[in-house]
Amino acid sequence: MATEDRLRTYRGKRDFERTREPSGKAASGGEEPRFVVQIHDARRMHFDFRLQVDDVLKSWSVPKGPSTDPGDKRLAVPTEDHPLEYEDFEGVIPKGEYGGGTVIVWDHGTYEPLSHDRRGRPVDFAESLEDGHATFRLHGAKLHGEYALTRFRTGQGEEDAWLLVRKGPSRAQAHGTPDPRRARSVRTGRTLAQVAADDGRE
Repeated sequence: MATEDRLRTYRGKRDFERTREPSGKAASGGEEPRFVVQIHDARRMHFDFRLQVDDVLKSWSVPKGPSTDPGDKRLAVPTEDHPLEYEDFEGVIPKGEYGGGTVIVWDHGTYEPLSHDRRGRPVDFAESLEDGHATFRLHGAKLHGEYALTRFRTGQGEEDAWLLVRKGPSRAQAHGTPDPRRARSVRTGRTLAQVAADDGRE
C-alpha cells in the first residue's frame, strides 16, 4: 500500500494549519528500522509506542507505558499509522485538535525484527504483525531487550487489542514505567510541563 494511502486516516484527523505535527511529506528511513515512545498528555495520559514498518510508523496507545518487567502485560490499543517524521515530534497539539495536549519523546532508537515461524525461519515483520504476533529487540536510550506484541480479541464486539510484553527472565533491576509527569524527554531533557510552558511562550 502506498504511503499516501496509509497516512490517509492520519491526515484526515488533523488540520496542519493549526497543529505542528508533521504532515508526512517525506518518507525516508535509515538502514535499521526505528522506534519511538512518546508520552502524550491528552484527554487521558498515555504512552504512544511506534515501530517503523516500511515507510510508516505503526502505532499503539499504551495507557501504562512499556515495562522492563516480563511479569507486566501492558495493554496496547492500535491507532492510525503515523509518518516517519513523527519520531521527532515534541510540542503542544492545540486544544480542540485531534489528540490535543502535550507530547514529549520519552525514548527512541532502533529495533531488530525477531519474528520467526514454528520451524525457526525468519518471517517478514509486517507479515508477523498481520498474523497478530511479532517479536523484536529494542536498542533505545532507555528501553533495551526483547519485546513482543500479541493481538487478542476482547470478545465484546470491539476492535482487537494487543499486549506489549518484555520477554526474558525476570531481573532484579526490572521496573515499571516512571511517573510520566516527572519523565524527561530523551531529545531535549524537558518534562511535559516544561514543553507546555515553552510552547505557550512562542
